[in-house]
Amino acid sequence: MNTKMKAAQISKPGADWELVERDIPEPGAGQVRVKVEACGICHSDMFVKEGLWPGLQYPRVPGHEIAGRVDAVGGNVTEWKKGQRVGVGWHGGHCFVCEHCRGGDFAMCVNRKVTGFDFDGGYAEYMIAPAAALAAIPDELPAEEAGPFMCAGVTVYNALRNSGARGGELVAVHGIGGLGHLGIQYARQMGFETVALGRGKDKELLAKKLGAHHYINSDAGDAAAELQKLGGARVILATAPNAKAISAMVDGLSVNGKLVVPAAPNEPLTISAASLFLRRRSVAGWYSGTAKDSQDTLEFSALTGVHPMIEKYTLSRVAEAYERMHSGKMRFRGVLTFGV
Repeated sequence: MNTKMKAAQISKPGADWELVERDIPEPGAGQVRVKVEACGICHSDMFVKEGLWPGLQYPRVPGHEIAGRVDAVGGNVTEWKKGQRVGVGWHGGHCFVCEHCRGGDFAMCVNRKVTGFDFDGGYAEYMIAPAAALAAIPDELPAEEAGPFMCAGVTVYNALRNSGARGGELVAVHGIGGLGHLGIQYARQMGFETVALGRGKDKELLAKKLGAHHYINSDAGDAAAELQKLGGARVILATAPNAKAISAMVDGLSVNGKLVVPAAPNEPLTISAASLFLRRRSVAGWYSGTAKDSQDTLEFSALTGVHPMIEKYTLSRVAEAYERMHSGKMRFRGVLTFGV
């Protein structure tokens, strides 16, 4: 067996990508080695590239939208077998003993780990993951589609299913990018009256193809007012990280409506308290999800035919792929593929 693997690493904050050869790692107790078949390129990988995440240790291999197969298991791992198809997402494990874990809320673990941040991720041919961070991938999903579901997918799917909206209610998805194009599909498949909010008339055809019942061009006028003409949105899922645009969406909510924010703009939101209390509206953030949430996302996607729109790249083109993502030219999700 070959003992070496290829990986793309960042040696220090702000450094260029390095394609290196490393020893194939061995899993320890409670760990699994995954042979990576695909890994999505997420905007959050910028935190590793630029050193913007506290406590990062370098060199570091990013990547937290991983799809592959179990290649080896460490001690005390009984639930996963060699050859199983698995995904590894943003949530890279939890401590099981803090107050949140004791209450079953593993996503809010105070000692939670992030894949590709606290340990090396999927920009490599092999990676080591805690067994608790694995999600089973349905046979119907190819690896290059399963990868993006492990962060982009679970984030919007989980946000929508926990938003409080019920079938038939008006739900708007703000932004038609890497997160938004999946959010539109999930909203439609969950039975919501789905509104897509985008910039420009040219996005309408795509929004309708993805499943939107309505399209609102925010460049053409007041998007919040247009939502009110439809009765107001029970939920607005804000996937475009633009603080000014997100803040303006509050006025498009119905009574008891909720603005859910899974994407982080650099600037703070500016929201009128009166807009909230006069119509009992609320604003909430949403954090990705656990491995079980990711598995639910994968299974729902396979069941309902939700698909990410992707651009595929080999590991040798990682710098090109990252730059397309970072510049906003990527439509809609970049995926590194490893011989699949």
